[in-house]
Amino acid sequence: MTDFAWPIILIVNAVLVLLVGVFVIWKIQREKKSGFPINDERTLKISGRAAIGTYYINIAFMISLALFIIFGTEFLELPELEAGWAIIAIMLVSGLSYGLLSWYYSRKGDL
Repeated sequence: MTDFAWPIILIVNAVLVLLVGVFVIWKIQREKKSGFPINDERTLKISGRAAIGTYYINIAFMISLALFIIFGTEFLELPELEAGWAIIAIMLVSGLSYGLLSWYYSRKGDL
């Protein structure tokens, strides 16, 4: 029964990625037809600042994660962290920090 789980999950994942892609393309086309600019100067500045902040947050998180892994396994005798969980944590921190920073800078007045 476990043999059927992975193909179904991969198919559902592919369908979800395609649906999100179609939605994004549809939204971009709708904004082009309405006459609104897709990226104005303020939007570019907000996304640039959010990207820089996300970069620094990711660097700090990866360094702290590496130090936790090194000192946790060597000195505190904690179990090793699997690479998959570390990658998932990095992806979550990256996505959440970019989303939160974009939201923060867009709510803030003049940059």
